[in-house]
Amino acid sequence: MPLRAVSAPNTDSTRSNLAEQAYAQLKSLIHDFQLLPGDRFSENEISAQLGVSRTPAREALFRLRNEGFLDVESKAGWFVKPIDFDRLDQLYDLRVLLELASVARLCSRESDPPELEALKAAWLVPAAERLSDMREVGALDEQFHATLVRAAGNAEIAKVHWDVTERIRIVRRLDFTREDRIDATYAEHAKILRAVLQRKLDQAQLLLKSHIEQSKAEVRKITLGTLHEARLRARAAQP
Repeated sequence: MPLRAVSAPNTDSTRSNLAEQAYAQLKSLIHDFQLLPGDRFSENEISAQLGVSRTPAREALFRLRNEGFLDVESKAGWFVKPIDFDRLDQLYDLRVLLELASVARLCSRESDPPELEALKAAWLVPAAERLSDMREVGALDEQFHATLVRAAGNAEIAKVHWDVTERIRIVRRLDFTREDRIDATYAEHAKILRAVLQRKLDQAQLLLKSHIEQSKAEVRKITLGTLHEARLRARAAQP
């Protein structure tokens, strides 16, 4: 009876999974300001910190470089790029255009798309039922805006919008580090959603634009303060 060939482990799949995990961990370190703008490190240092070999660590590093978070110099190694507030302003401007166009499409529909039911369940709730955890509210906020765009029915606009969301996440989540900003987001989202449901286009667009502009102004102030505090902690931790 002929022997069956024993298949080798899928090393490509394993490496890909490790690279994906390393990417997620490293991006989280940047978003949480555990790796600060200007911080430098080698591939060996980051692979040890992430608990993976150099190959998946290198794949994660180059992926984040392509996304604009990191850069590398031949002699100095890898470093976290400074936050480019001018670039962030441009991305926020693009986000406004995409979301205003999506709201216009939604308000022109005769019936509500099913995606809006999930938004009603999440945002049109009593104050006692609101989330208070920063990460949960940040994720829910992203879902609100992404769902508005996706519900409008243009998949290409939704893809571009999600790419913008990825690029501004490093500062956007900071908008939910203060309780007053969480409360304001719930109130503003509820007003935007009700205006969309009532097909009040001008009101919905005005509320949405004001909401995003206010968030942009707040995260700039919060980001500068957070960076200052993080640098003080890093200096205090040095031997």
